[in-house]
Amino acid sequence: MNAFPHRLIGLPALALLITAAAGCSSTDDGARAAVPAPGAKVTELCQNLDGTLPSEVGGQNRRDPEPASALTAGWGNPAIILRCGVPRPAEMNDPEADGTEVNGVGWLIQKRDDGSFRLTTTLRQAYVEVTIPKARAGDGLAPLVDLAPAVKKAVPEGIA
Repeated sequence: MNAFPHRLIGLPALALLITAAAGCSSTDDGARAAVPAPGAKVTELCQNLDGTLPSEVGGQNRRDPEPASALTAGWGNPAIILRCGVPRPAEMNDPEADGTEVNGVGWLIQKRDDGSFRLTTTLRQAYVEVTIPKARAGDGLAPLVDLAPAVKKAVPEGIA
C-alpha cells in the first residue's frame, strides 16, 4: 500500500529532475552575439557573405553564436565572432585611428579594455565587424587572412 503514495511523490520529483537535467544540457558554453539590424540592401550583402564564409578561421571550426542569424558567425571557443551590417564606428572619423589592410580588405583596429580586439571593415558597402577574444589575441590578425577573401567577394567596395 505504501508504493502508491511513493509513486505519486516520485513521479513529480523525477519529472523535475529530468527538466533540470534537460536545462543543463543546452549549449551553456555557446557564444552569444547581438544581431545587427541593417537596411534591406546591407542585409542582402550580409546574407551573401554568410554563404561564402569559410568553415574554419584561425584553425578553429565554425560554431555560430546564438541567436542564429545569417548576420553573425563564429569560430572556436572562445569564439571569434563576425557581425555583418553593424553601424559605422565613430572611430573611423579619427585620422589617428589604427588600421591595416589584409588581402585587399581594409580594417579599423580597436583594442578593447578586456584585451580583445574589434576589427571593422572600411570602405565597403556593409560594415563587417570581427571580434577576436583576448584568449586568441596572440594569433594577431591571422583570422582576417581567412576572412578577407569572403568579405572581398561578397561585400563590394564603396561607402556604406
